[in-house]
Amino acid sequence: MQRYSFFNLLRHAATGHRSWQPAWRDRPLRQIYDVIIIGAGGHGLAAAYYLARHHGISNVAVLDMGWLGGGNIARNTVTIRSNYMRDESIPFFVKSVSLYERLTRELNFNLMFSQRGMIDVIMTPGVLRQIRRRMLAMHLYGSVYEPMSVAELRRRVPALTGGGPGSRLPIMAAMLHPTAAVCRHDAVAWGYARAADDLGVEIHQNTEVKALLRGPGGAIAGVETSRGTVSARKVIVAVSGHTSTLTETVGLRLPLQTYNLTAFVSEPVKPVVDVVVNCPDLGVYVSQSDKGELVIGGALDVGQSFRQDIKQGVFENTVAALLELFPSFRRLKLLRQWGGALDFAHDATPIVSKVDIPGLYVSAGWWGGFKAVPAGGMTLAWLAANDAPHPLIEGFGLGRFRHLDYVIETGTTSSR
Repeated sequence: MQRYSFFNLLRHAATGHRSWQPAWRDRPLRQIYDVIIIGAGGHGLAAAYYLARHHGISNVAVLDMGWLGGGNIARNTVTIRSNYMRDESIPFFVKSVSLYERLTRELNFNLMFSQRGMIDVIMTPGVLRQIRRRMLAMHLYGSVYEPMSVAELRRRVPALTGGGPGSRLPIMAAMLHPTAAVCRHDAVAWGYARAADDLGVEIHQNTEVKALLRGPGGAIAGVETSRGTVSARKVIVAVSGHTSTLTETVGLRLPLQTYNLTAFVSEPVKPVVDVVVNCPDLGVYVSQSDKGELVIGGALDVGQSFRQDIKQGVFENTVAALLELFPSFRRLKLLRQWGGALDFAHDATPIVSKVDIPGLYVSAGWWGGFKAVPAGGMTLAWLAANDAPHPLIEGFGLGRFRHLDYVIETGTTSSR
């Protein structure tokens, strides 16, 4: 792999930057692999990288119906955090944050990782009680969550002038999660793709998987694609909101529902918000990108949907909530919006599990899966290589639904 460095940047400048090697290779699709990963998003590419690096399995094909990094890895608000509630969730996301902290150096790719912190703005006693419970649970696992006074909140975020004593919902308190961060989303996909390719993994874009295939004994045998049949002893499904579409081709139904979650950005402005601000009571969160755009997200669509645009009602509610906290933002213009189809497990906890079909593994139910990419890929690779769950995902298996042993995660952004 050609290393990126300041020295190489200067050296290639002499040739007009025309001699750089491609970040990853475009190779012919073969008929047989050891492992097929469906989905060239964050989790699929990370799993491919860790399979090759940690387990020595490089005869791997990553298949995607579109272009690399064009799915939900490009349709999120780039927030990384570990402020969850349950014993199963907190260690996992603490590990993911720690992996992100050194990922730029490991992948030799600038991910624009910025550990700027996250502030939860609290306006009702019920949310305050729940947030305090979360703080105490997080402290058991070394994840920092600290109370912040309203005066300190307004000092840290001067643009937050709403929520005063005379408002509909006055701000009662705030909570700081200092290890929260933001990161360039497509750089995560590109960095993992480049590193996986260097280890021998093949990445095949514009290769739609139409169906999963089973052999005579019922085990997984491969996939049927738009470019023909490809065989493998193990298949990993990591396609976010379209998981059930694929698994149902082999008669496997999963406890998932798909919803659309949208976000939008404003026109670029000078720096006004240097942390991620989240308000659970109003259902809105905002940060500012390196280009100056305000990145804004809110609630999900009410009904199940595979749509990837924004509903006017959702947009209006999110803007109203934002302006309740930041009245001065009313003059900003909308630059663009996007939506992502996310699958949602019944208990709001992800599913990283093998299934009853031997050789088939699923990674699904990631409500805000960007923050989980490194740990999700690492544990998914472990699962496929060893046919047994990594200790960090023992609570994320499908067996919990058979025995009603739910991991109901109130640390998700969802209200469902």
